[in-house]
Amino acid sequence: MRTQTALKKNKTARTSKPYKQAATVGILFTVEDKQKHLDIKELIHQLEQDGKKVQVLEYLPEKKENYEFKFDFFSTKDLSFWGTLNSTIADKFIETPFDYLFNIDRQPHPLILHLLSRSKAHCRIGRYAEAGQPYFEMMIEQNGTNKGLIETMYNYTKQLR
Repeated sequence: MRTQTALKKNKTARTSKPYKQAATVGILFTVEDKQKHLDIKELIHQLEQDGKKVQVLEYLPEKKENYEFKFDFFSTKDLSFWGTLNSTIADKFIETPFDYLFNIDRQPHPLILHLLSRSKAHCRIGRYAEAGQPYFEMMIEQNGTNKGLIETMYNYTKQLR
């Protein structure tokens, strides 16, 4: 219910800049395993080599390891009894007007969708899901690995003119 309300209230102008003009990129993902962590580090490296300023936020589910403690994160411990997210890190991330915001998850997670609904990012990019239309300006149909999803997102985004 909070997510649907946030979608309706969020009046951010949604546009996609040409990739060469984009300066800021956000990456939002759910922690799964070490390989996903390494794949995201590789994406960050590629984006930084392209001259982009990159910020990362991860959702850390219970009983998952936070590899290297390299990225800012939030967890269910940041939820109040009433379901409100109390995380200054997450709040700062969603208030940032990224040129592009990548959601690197193959399965939608309710907390991630909530952040996407509140995000001030201009162009939100994620994996195609029928119910994902309100959360993304660009959706990628990709049924392979996380690495495949990341590469496909990166390649399509680089083609934006």
